[in-house]
Amino acid sequence: MKKKRIIAFIVCAVLLIGTMMCFCLSAGAAETASSGGEQVSGTWFDDIAAQFKLNFIEKDRWKSMLGGLGNTLKITFFAALLGVAIGIVIAAVRTTYDNNKENMKHSKSVGYYVLGFFNAISKIYLTVIRGTPVVVQLLIIYFIIFASSTNDIMIATLAFGINSGAYVAEILRGGIMSIDKGQFEAGRSIGFNYVQTMYYIIIPQVLKNVLPTLLNEFIALLKETSVAGYVGVMDLTRAGNAIRGATFSAFMPLIAVALIYLAIVLILTKIVGVIERRLRKSER
Repeated sequence: MKKKRIIAFIVCAVLLIGTMMCFCLSAGAAETASSGGEQVSGTWFDDIAAQFKLNFIEKDRWKSMLGGLGNTLKITFFAALLGVAIGIVIAAVRTTYDNNKENMKHSKSVGYYVLGFFNAISKIYLTVIRGTPVVVQLLIIYFIIFASSTNDIMIATLAFGINSGAYVAEILRGGIMSIDKGQFEAGRSIGFNYVQTMYYIIIPQVLKNVLPTLLNEFIALLKETSVAGYVGVMDLTRAGNAIRGATFSAFMPLIAVALIYLAIVLILTKIVGVIERRLRKSER
């Protein structure tokens, strides 16, 4: 594990140094060209400081980056909550139907047809959401469904939450279906009904099994929100691109955006690793 961390650190360092060298070479070439081929005094550090001042200090452009980061985290957080809520409902409908359809089919109860209807709706939802790009879904929700709304962040949160809910539903459904059927029978044998068996026996085991996968889904959700700028949301990516357009300097703002995303993902990955280690310890 330590070797992997060392290798990852070395790779990141090499990429960062290489990027800085490319920037210095391009900056030096631009200065030479602008001066008619004559050498211009100044060090590479001065160039970087000037670029940093131009892109972030002048006109308080760093505030737009900070506001974009806040919007990105806000959209990710509430979209994750919405995705979990939708995922729980869809997973509950599908697993309940799959586990009880044979018994309910023989009884010909009303519940069988009602549950079958909602199961069909759930399948359509999963097929459509998982089969179309998130950008297209975002554009449809913004320009068609909520065309009259001006709350861009709410619309983006709704779009990403609906998209994430499909993947969370399949993660939870896979976790429930992976539990041995003997666990269900054990719950029934001690007098629990289906809901009590799920709540007291199945769900705790499912959460323990799928929690790392869910956290990884939320990391992917964070990166997916970078397309929120398509509908005018001033997220982190759009803020960096706006600075690039204002200063005509692409390197500093876009690298800053990439490094901020990388830092957040590394923090979340670290949290996932800690949770996974604790779960493995509890199994022993």
